[in-house]
Amino acid sequence: MNGIPAAMLADADATRRSLLEAAYEEIHRFGFQAASLNAILERTGVTKGALYHHFSSKLQLGYAVLDEHIAEELQRLWFEPLQQPGHPIDVLMGTIMKMGEHYQCEEITLGCPLNNLAQEMSAIDDGFRQRIDSIYKRWQESIETLLTRGQQERSISTAIDPADTAFFILASLEGCMSMAKNAQSHDELMRCGKALSSYLNSLRT
Repeated sequence: MNGIPAAMLADADATRRSLLEAAYEEIHRFGFQAASLNAILERTGVTKGALYHHFSSKLQLGYAVLDEHIAEELQRLWFEPLQQPGHPIDVLMGTIMKMGEHYQCEEITLGCPLNNLAQEMSAIDDGFRQRIDSIYKRWQESIETLLTRGQQERSISTAIDPADTAFFILASLEGCMSMAKNAQSHDELMRCGKALSSYLNSLRT
């Protein structure tokens, strides 16, 4: 491609992935504004010149963390599991429970990375706000699609509005994670998840 050896392209891709992973960890731990480019470079062993070859600024690096790393994690942990066959409520509850098990130790301490960035950056940078909004809409739509399928199969009450209910479920999930972070308690997350499961069961026909 463009005469560039495949090995060099692979090395460039690996460098970029390494920078994104280190930037994600730095931002998740300290927030975007306090995140240190020097710490990211130290962690990866990449030069400042190489970083700016891939990302023109710290802001562009932050955007890439959202667009690629966080969005891809949600794709793997949420969007794809919600496409599984089975009763929609069972699929949704199973995905939530798996996430509850995944959300341990460091995740409890640091909180949901998407929600953290929404709280920190949405009011001060429109680029962040738009990207976060887009990811939340995809998340909401993945739940809405599942609920709509349930209504079509007559396994979920037709009295609910799938879009409004999906919005409420997502807001509840993010609220649960925020409260668990504040309490620094996995038990609080499980308590909230139990109440959410009771609500979801009430949607069955």
